[in-house]
Amino acid sequence: MVKITDSKGYMDALMSVDRPVSGKVHAFYDHSVGMICLDPEVMLMPWDDHLVHRGDGIFEVMKFVDGKLYQLDAHMSRMKRSCESIFMEPPCSWEEVGELVVEVCRAGGRDTGMARVMIGRGPGGFGIDPAECPETSLYVVAYDLYIKPESAYKQGVTAFKTSVPAKQSYLATIKSIDYLPNVLMKREATEKGYDYPFCFDDDGFLAEGAVENVCIVNENGKLIIPEFTNALPGTTMLRAVDLIKDDMSVIFRGIREEEILMAKEVIIVGTTGDAIPVVRYNGKPIHDVKPGPVAKRLRELLKQDLIETGIQL
Repeated sequence: MVKITDSKGYMDALMSVDRPVSGKVHAFYDHSVGMICLDPEVMLMPWDDHLVHRGDGIFEVMKFVDGKLYQLDAHMSRMKRSCESIFMEPPCSWEEVGELVVEVCRAGGRDTGMARVMIGRGPGGFGIDPAECPETSLYVVAYDLYIKPESAYKQGVTAFKTSVPAKQSYLATIKSIDYLPNVLMKREATEKGYDYPFCFDDDGFLAEGAVENVCIVNENGKLIIPEFTNALPGTTMLRAVDLIKDDMSVIFRGIREEEILMAKEVIIVGTTGDAIPVVRYNGKPIHDVKPGPVAKRLRELLKQDLIETGIQL
């Protein structure tokens, strides 16, 4: 029989359970508690938060490198749009949310890492009605940044067409907690031996990767980016466009799958990896099977931009 215990016995047993995340988390904050904690062993979330059992919430992830937090304002702006899309507000002001991100990163005491912000409908029950939640929830955590090996940039990576379709337009543009399609894309990539998955919409146009945007440099040397209809407008991609638009032509339009293999460069753009060159798609070579100059330039611009514009922690 399963043992029945009181709160003390339960907490003692809970604290003795191994947590895989131990050692990876720097600091975290739960708005319902109102304090920053440095011990990941007590990083817990209410089961009845709709964010947990319904995926009813949104999130943002940003990085900090060498003591500089990158693109906080851009991530906060997108988080506001996501919240508005699902008729939700944080339990405090947006200015406070931004300040909390900085405070949690500083409290962790590390120069480099990731900051994740999650806003949920809040605790209140296990139903589907948002009305049962009296107040939204807010969680902020700073944790380790997985830095891509230099081989990814010097030798390039592989990609393939996933069997998982792009999200519906309405859902694709909201950075919601429900990332099941993204998880399945990554699982399929690992299973088939590719580095990155690309998904496509119902009309056969390229949408995005599992957690990254994708762009190509076409035969005429123009940077082509899929329109953000079935893809999340990436903060890194949008910033990359701002940084390189004076150096080359940038066009937002649909990209057919055959254009990927005809491209001079295929580039994955995202928060953790900046700009990563793809040299093989579906096992076939892209151009000369070498990382190209645009991918290299985008990475340089993004790294320098972080140094120049990042918030000092």
